[in-house]
Amino acid sequence: MTQLGFYIDQARCIGCKACVIACKDKNDNPEGVNFRRVYSFEEGKFTKDNNGSFIQNVQSYFLSISCNHCDVPKCVENCPTTAMYKREKDGVVVIDHDKCVGCKYCEWNCPYGAPQYNEELGKMTKCDLCVDLLAEGQRPACEGACPVRAIEIGPIDELRKKYGDNADVKGLPSSKITKPNLVINAHKHASN
Repeated sequence: MTQLGFYIDQARCIGCKACVIACKDKNDNPEGVNFRRVYSFEEGKFTKDNNGSFIQNVQSYFLSISCNHCDVPKCVENCPTTAMYKREKDGVVVIDHDKCVGCKYCEWNCPYGAPQYNEELGKMTKCDLCVDLLAEGQRPACEGACPVRAIEIGPIDELRKKYGDNADVKGLPSSKITKPNLVINAHKHASN
């Protein structure tokens, strides 16, 4: 099996949300259902020096995140109908809508908030890494839409060889929980 995963260059992400819109458009998701999300982080403050001049120590940065197709997916472990499963050929976590009853257990158990309840369907939905596009030799919607090329999808072993193995940044749960197939080049203010 070749496990697929994401590389996210958080240091490069500008928070434009083009990846969110491309994903939403490709999957025709209704309002409130976002397989990919971009979180904004702000920290710091303005202080005054001895002369009364303001000194700024303010930073902001962003993080684009979706399903991480984890090695130990809590959504799969806790799905009572076995609708949520990990594909053997590429490790992508998907949902069998014939089995899904929309109970939301997967959503409650995923530390990344990846599964999304689609009220129109009455079922859970989530990022499937655009496996239909990958099968046609195309790039996933989020990757193709990123104007600064902060997202890359590929075999996780290759991504780790190329970019390292960091999957821990401020704002995300410990990678030890689910072992996400994710590599992040952390923004300088987001390193753990």
